[in-house]
Amino acid sequence: MSPQTIEFIQQLINGLSQGAIYALIALGYTMVFGVLRFINFAHGDLYMIGGFAGWMLFAAPENEAKTGMWASLSRSFAAIPPGMPKVLLALALAMMFCAALGMLIEWLCYRPLRQRPRITVLITAIGVSLFLESFGQYIWGAAPKSFPTLIEDPAITIPETWGSISTLTVLTSQVIIFCTTLGLLALLTFIVLKTKIGMAMRALAFNQTACALMGVNVNLIIAFTFGLGSALAGAAGILTSIQQPSIDPLMGILPGLKAFVAAVLGGIGNLAGAVLGAFLLGVVETMVIGYVSPTYKDAVAFGVLIFILLLRPAGLLGKNVREKV
Repeated sequence: MSPQTIEFIQQLINGLSQGAIYALIALGYTMVFGVLRFINFAHGDLYMIGGFAGWMLFAAPENEAKTGMWASLSRSFAAIPPGMPKVLLALALAMMFCAALGMLIEWLCYRPLRQRPRITVLITAIGVSLFLESFGQYIWGAAPKSFPTLIEDPAITIPETWGSISTLTVLTSQVIIFCTTLGLLALLTFIVLKTKIGMAMRALAFNQTACALMGVNVNLIIAFTFGLGSALAGAAGILTSIQQPSIDPLMGILPGLKAFVAAVLGGIGNLAGAVLGAFLLGVVETMVIGYVSPTYKDAVAFGVLIFILLLRPAGLLGKNVREKV
Protein backbone atom coordinates (compact mmCIF):
# COMPACT_ATOMS: atom_id res chain seq x y z
CA MET A 1 0.00 0.00 0.00
CA SER A 2 1.39 3.40 -0.99
CA PRO A 3 2.45 6.02 1.56
CA GLN A 4 -0.26 8.34 0.19
CA THR A 5 -2.93 5.78 1.01
CA ILE A 6 -1.53 5.27 4.49
CA GLU A 7 -1.56 9.03 5.04
CA PHE A 8 -5.16 9.21 3.87
CA ILE A 9 -6.19 6.47 6.33
CA GLN A 10 -4.30 8.30 9.09
CA GLN A 11 -6.21 11.52 8.37
CA LEU A 12 -9.45 9.55 8.24
CA ILE A 13 -8.79 8.13 11.72
CA ASN A 14 -8.04 11.60 13.06
CA GLY A 15 -11.19 12.96 11.43
CA LEU A 16 -13.42 10.26 12.90
CA SER A 17 -12.00 11.00 16.36
CA GLN A 18 -12.75 14.71 15.98
CA GLY A 19 -16.17 13.95 14.51
CA ALA A 20 -17.03 11.85 17.56
CA ILE A 21 -16.60 14.95 19.76
CA TYR A 22 -18.76 17.03 17.42
CA ALA A 23 -21.40 14.29 17.44
CA LEU A 24 -21.84 14.40 21.22
CA ILE A 25 -22.30 18.19 21.17
CA ALA A 26 -24.48 18.20 18.03
CA LEU A 27 -26.91 15.73 19.58
CA GLY A 28 -27.73 18.28 22.29
CA TYR A 29 -28.53 20.91 19.67
CA THR A 30 -30.73 18.59 17.66
CA MET A 31 -32.60 17.17 20.68
CA VAL A 32 -33.55 20.61 21.99
CA PHE A 33 -34.51 21.79 18.50
CA GLY A 34 -36.59 18.69 17.92
CA VAL A 35 -38.63 19.30 21.08
CA LEU A 36 -38.78 23.11 21.35
CA ARG A 37 -37.84 24.30 17.85
CA PHE A 38 -35.13 26.69 18.99
CA ILE A 39 -31.32 26.66 19.01
CA ASN A 40 -29.66 26.58 22.42
CA PHE A 41 -26.49 28.52 21.65
CA ALA A 42 -25.33 28.08 25.26
CA HIS A 43 -24.84 24.39 24.58
CA GLY A 44 -21.20 24.74 23.53
CA ASP A 45 -20.39 26.35 26.87
CA LEU A 46 -21.74 23.31 28.72
CA TYR A 47 -19.00 21.41 26.88
CA MET A 48 -16.53 23.83 28.49
CA ILE A 49 -18.17 23.37 31.90
CA GLY A 50 -17.75 19.60 31.53
CA GLY A 51 -14.01 20.03 31.06
CA PHE A 52 -13.70 22.30 34.08
CA ALA A 53 -15.83 19.96 36.20
CA GLY A 54 -13.24 17.26 35.57
CA TRP A 55 -10.41 19.69 36.27
CA MET A 56 -11.94 20.77 39.61
CA LEU A 57 -12.52 17.20 40.72
CA PHE A 58 -9.32 15.53 39.55
CA ALA A 59 -6.69 18.26 39.84
CA ALA A 60 -5.27 18.29 43.36
CA PRO A 61 -5.58 21.70 45.09
CA GLU A 62 -2.57 23.96 44.46
CA ASN A 63 -2.17 24.38 48.17
CA GLU A 64 -1.86 20.87 49.62
CA ALA A 65 -2.46 22.27 53.11
CA LYS A 66 -5.85 23.56 52.03
CA THR A 67 -8.65 22.02 54.08
CA GLY A 68 -12.33 21.50 53.48
CA MET A 69 -14.57 18.86 51.99
CA TRP A 70 -13.98 19.96 48.39
CA ALA A 71 -10.19 19.98 48.80
CA SER A 72 -10.25 16.55 50.43
CA LEU A 73 -12.48 15.19 47.68
CA SER A 74 -10.24 16.63 44.97
CA ARG A 75 -7.12 15.14 46.57
CA SER A 76 -8.84 11.76 46.85
CA PHE A 77 -9.83 11.74 43.17
CA ALA A 78 -6.40 13.05 42.10
CA ALA A 79 -4.74 10.18 43.99
CA ILE A 80 -6.53 7.58 41.84
CA PRO A 81 -3.93 6.13 39.42
CA PRO A 82 -4.46 6.88 35.71
CA GLY A 83 -6.56 4.32 33.90
CA MET A 84 -10.01 3.52 32.58
CA PRO A 85 -11.69 3.57 36.05
CA LYS A 86 -10.52 7.17 36.46
CA VAL A 87 -11.78 8.10 32.98
CA LEU A 88 -15.18 6.51 33.62
CA LEU A 89 -15.49 8.24 36.99
CA ALA A 90 -14.63 11.60 35.41
CA LEU A 91 -17.18 11.02 32.66
CA ALA A 92 -19.93 10.06 35.11
CA LEU A 93 -19.34 13.02 37.44
CA ALA A 94 -19.00 15.58 34.64
CA MET A 95 -22.13 14.27 32.90
CA MET A 96 -24.17 14.47 36.11
CA PHE A 97 -22.92 17.98 36.85
CA CYS A 98 -23.66 19.24 33.32
CA ALA A 99 -27.08 17.53 33.28
CA ALA A 100 -28.04 19.31 36.50
CA LEU A 101 -26.73 22.63 35.16
CA GLY A 102 -28.58 22.19 31.86
CA MET A 103 -31.87 21.55 33.65
CA LEU A 104 -31.26 24.55 35.92
CA ILE A 105 -30.65 26.80 32.88
CA GLU A 106 -33.85 25.53 31.26
CA TRP A 107 -35.84 26.18 34.43
CA LEU A 108 -34.44 29.66 35.09
CA CYS A 109 -33.91 31.07 31.59
CA TYR A 110 -35.98 29.23 28.98
CA ARG A 111 -39.13 27.99 30.71
CA PRO A 112 -40.46 31.50 31.50
CA LEU A 113 -40.02 32.43 27.82
CA ARG A 114 -41.59 29.34 26.32
CA GLN A 115 -44.66 31.21 25.03
CA ARG A 116 -42.67 34.20 23.82
CA PRO A 117 -41.47 34.70 20.23
CA ARG A 118 -38.57 32.45 19.25
CA ILE A 119 -36.27 35.40 18.64
CA THR A 120 -36.62 36.27 22.34
CA VAL A 121 -35.50 32.79 23.38
CA LEU A 122 -32.66 32.87 20.84
CA ILE A 123 -31.32 36.16 22.22
CA THR A 124 -31.65 34.75 25.73
CA ALA A 125 -29.60 31.69 24.70
CA ILE A 126 -26.83 33.97 23.40
CA GLY A 127 -26.96 35.88 26.68
CA VAL A 128 -26.67 32.66 28.69
CA SER A 129 -23.68 31.65 26.58
CA LEU A 130 -21.90 34.94 27.23
CA PHE A 131 -22.74 34.71 30.93
CA LEU A 132 -21.22 31.22 31.23
CA GLU A 133 -18.06 32.33 29.42
CA SER A 134 -17.67 35.44 31.59
CA PHE A 135 -18.50 33.52 34.76
CA GLY A 136 -15.90 30.91 33.83
CA GLN A 137 -13.24 33.59 33.38
CA TYR A 138 -14.21 35.16 36.72
CA ILE A 139 -14.06 31.86 38.63
CA TRP A 140 -11.14 30.09 36.91
CA GLY A 141 -9.31 32.95 35.24
CA ALA A 142 -8.74 33.52 31.54
CA ALA A 143 -5.41 31.66 31.39
CA PRO A 144 -5.50 28.04 30.12
CA LYS A 145 -5.41 25.32 32.75
CA SER A 146 -3.51 22.05 32.50
CA PHE A 147 -5.95 19.15 32.65
CA PRO A 148 -4.92 16.30 34.98
CA THR A 149 -3.78 13.00 33.51
CA LEU A 150 -6.68 10.56 33.56
CA ILE A 151 -5.04 7.94 31.37
CA GLU A 152 -1.64 7.38 29.84
CA ASP A 153 -1.83 8.17 26.13
CA PRO A 154 0.79 6.12 24.30
CA ALA A 155 0.59 5.88 20.54
CA ILE A 156 -0.39 2.55 19.04
CA THR A 157 1.94 2.34 16.04
CA ILE A 158 1.36 -0.18 13.28
CA PRO A 159 4.73 -0.44 11.46
CA GLU A 160 5.04 -1.44 7.84
CA THR A 161 1.31 -1.30 7.48
CA TRP A 162 0.11 -3.76 4.84
CA GLY A 163 3.57 -4.08 3.38
CA SER A 164 4.27 -0.35 3.24
CA ILE A 165 7.23 1.40 4.81
CA SER A 166 4.82 3.98 6.24
CA THR A 167 3.09 3.52 9.59
CA LEU A 168 -0.30 4.19 11.09
CA THR A 169 -0.42 5.87 14.50
CA VAL A 170 -3.50 5.66 16.69
CA LEU A 171 -3.54 7.34 20.09
CA THR A 172 -5.08 5.53 23.03
CA SER A 173 -7.22 8.64 23.63
CA GLN A 174 -8.62 8.36 20.09
CA VAL A 175 -9.72 4.78 20.75
CA ILE A 176 -11.33 5.83 24.04
CA ILE A 177 -13.10 8.80 22.40
CA PHE A 178 -14.49 6.72 19.56
CA CYS A 179 -15.60 3.78 21.72
CA THR A 180 -17.12 6.00 24.41
CA THR A 181 -19.00 8.02 21.80
CA LEU A 182 -20.42 4.87 20.22
CA GLY A 183 -21.46 3.60 23.65
CA LEU A 184 -23.18 6.87 24.55
CA LEU A 185 -24.91 6.98 21.15
CA ALA A 186 -26.20 3.44 21.69
CA LEU A 187 -27.47 4.41 25.15
CA LEU A 188 -29.16 7.53 23.78
CA THR A 189 -30.80 5.51 20.99
CA PHE A 190 -32.11 3.04 23.55
CA ILE A 191 -33.53 5.84 25.72
CA VAL A 192 -35.23 7.62 22.82
CA LEU A 193 -36.62 4.55 21.05
CA LYS A 194 -37.20 1.95 23.77
CA THR A 195 -38.29 3.80 26.93
CA LYS A 196 -41.49 5.54 27.95
CA ILE A 197 -39.75 8.85 28.51
CA GLY A 198 -38.18 8.53 25.07
CA MET A 199 -41.63 7.92 23.59
CA ALA A 200 -42.84 11.06 25.38
CA MET A 201 -39.91 13.02 23.91
CA ARG A 202 -40.79 11.90 20.40
CA ALA A 203 -44.47 12.66 20.95
CA LEU A 204 -43.63 16.10 22.33
CA ALA A 205 -41.55 16.86 19.26
CA PHE A 206 -44.57 15.97 17.11
CA ASN A 207 -47.34 17.82 19.00
CA GLN A 208 -46.80 19.51 22.36
CA THR A 209 -50.46 20.44 22.86
CA ALA A 210 -51.70 16.91 22.28
CA CYS A 211 -49.10 15.56 24.74
CA ALA A 212 -50.30 17.94 27.43
CA LEU A 213 -53.93 16.91 26.82
CA MET A 214 -52.93 13.24 27.14
CA GLY A 215 -51.44 13.84 30.58
CA VAL A 216 -47.76 14.03 29.66
CA ASN A 217 -45.74 16.20 32.06
CA VAL A 218 -44.38 18.59 29.43
CA ASN A 219 -42.09 20.46 31.82
CA LEU A 220 -40.50 17.22 33.03
CA ILE A 221 -39.87 15.91 29.50
CA ILE A 222 -38.34 19.19 28.34
CA ALA A 223 -36.11 19.36 31.43
CA PHE A 224 -35.03 15.75 30.85
CA THR A 225 -34.19 16.58 27.22
CA PHE A 226 -32.02 19.50 28.32
CA GLY A 227 -30.35 17.34 30.95
CA LEU A 228 -29.63 14.52 28.52
CA GLY A 229 -28.16 16.82 25.89
CA SER A 230 -26.09 18.67 28.49
CA ALA A 231 -24.73 15.38 29.85
CA LEU A 232 -23.48 14.47 26.37
CA ALA A 233 -21.80 17.87 26.06
CA GLY A 234 -20.11 17.33 29.42
CA ALA A 235 -18.84 13.95 28.25
CA ALA A 236 -17.42 15.63 25.13
CA GLY A 237 -15.60 18.14 27.36
CA ILE A 238 -13.92 15.34 29.32
CA LEU A 239 -13.01 13.34 26.21
CA THR A 240 -11.48 16.37 24.52
CA SER A 241 -9.49 17.23 27.65
CA ILE A 242 -8.00 13.73 27.68
CA GLN A 243 -6.60 14.22 24.19
CA GLN A 244 -5.80 17.96 24.39
CA PRO A 245 -5.00 18.54 28.09
CA SER A 246 -5.40 22.32 28.09
CA ILE A 247 -8.72 23.95 28.94
CA ASP A 248 -9.92 27.56 29.15
CA PRO A 249 -13.29 29.30 29.63
CA LEU A 250 -13.61 30.08 25.91
CA MET A 251 -12.88 26.57 24.67
CA GLY A 252 -16.54 25.88 23.89
CA ILE A 253 -17.11 28.64 21.34
CA LEU A 254 -15.70 27.08 18.16
CA PRO A 255 -16.61 23.43 18.94
CA GLY A 256 -20.13 24.59 19.80
CA LEU A 257 -20.51 26.45 16.52
CA LYS A 258 -19.03 23.58 14.52
CA ALA A 259 -21.35 21.10 16.23
CA PHE A 260 -24.23 23.37 15.21
CA VAL A 261 -22.91 23.26 11.64
CA ALA A 262 -22.81 19.46 11.90
CA ALA A 263 -26.40 19.34 13.15
CA VAL A 264 -27.57 21.53 10.27
CA LEU A 265 -25.51 19.51 7.79
CA GLY A 266 -27.12 16.24 8.83
CA GLY A 267 -30.58 17.69 9.38
CA ILE A 268 -31.26 19.44 12.66
CA GLY A 269 -33.91 17.65 14.67
CA ASN A 270 -32.73 14.28 13.33
CA LEU A 271 -30.48 12.30 15.69
CA ALA A 272 -28.94 10.12 12.98
CA GLY A 273 -28.44 13.21 10.82
CA ALA A 274 -26.56 15.00 13.61
CA VAL A 275 -24.17 12.07 14.00
CA LEU A 276 -23.66 11.76 10.24
CA GLY A 277 -23.05 15.49 9.86
CA ALA A 278 -20.59 15.48 12.77
CA PHE A 279 -18.47 12.67 11.36
CA LEU A 280 -18.51 14.22 7.88
CA LEU A 281 -17.47 17.59 9.25
CA GLY A 282 -14.70 16.05 11.36
CA VAL A 283 -13.29 14.17 8.38
CA VAL A 284 -13.51 17.17 6.03
CA GLU A 285 -11.84 19.43 8.59
CA THR A 286 -8.99 16.96 9.17
CA MET A 287 -8.45 16.47 5.44
CA VAL A 288 -8.16 20.24 5.01
CA ILE A 289 -5.58 20.36 7.82
CA GLY A 290 -3.60 17.48 6.34
CA TYR A 291 -3.73 18.33 2.64
CA VAL A 292 -4.30 22.11 2.45
CA SER A 293 -3.52 24.17 5.55
CA PRO A 294 -4.69 24.37 9.17
CA THR A 295 -5.43 28.06 8.49
CA TYR A 296 -8.51 27.17 6.44
CA LYS A 297 -10.11 24.54 8.68
CA ASP A 298 -12.60 26.96 10.28
CA ALA A 299 -13.41 28.65 6.99
CA VAL A 300 -14.21 25.28 5.42
CA ALA A 301 -16.49 24.31 8.31
CA PHE A 302 -18.61 27.43 7.95
CA GLY A 303 -18.39 27.26 4.17
CA VAL A 304 -20.04 23.84 4.46
CA LEU A 305 -22.87 25.49 6.45
CA ILE A 306 -23.47 28.09 3.73
CA PHE A 307 -23.28 25.45 1.00
CA ILE A 308 -25.77 23.09 2.63
CA LEU A 309 -28.20 25.91 3.43
CA LEU A 310 -28.14 26.99 -0.21
CA LEU A 311 -28.55 23.53 -1.74
CA ARG A 312 -30.45 21.55 0.89
CA PRO A 313 -31.74 23.71 3.77
CA ALA A 314 -33.23 20.71 5.59
CA GLY A 315 -29.86 18.91 5.70
CA LEU A 316 -28.78 15.51 4.41
CA LEU A 317 -31.33 13.47 6.38
CA GLY A 318 -33.78 16.24 7.30
CA LYS A 319 -37.22 16.80 5.83
CA ASN A 320 -38.79 20.04 4.71
CA VAL A 321 -41.65 20.92 7.04
CA ARG A 322 -44.31 23.45 6.21
CA GLU A 323 -45.11 25.92 8.94
CA LYS A 324 -48.51 27.54 9.26
CA VAL A 325 -48.55 31.31 9.42
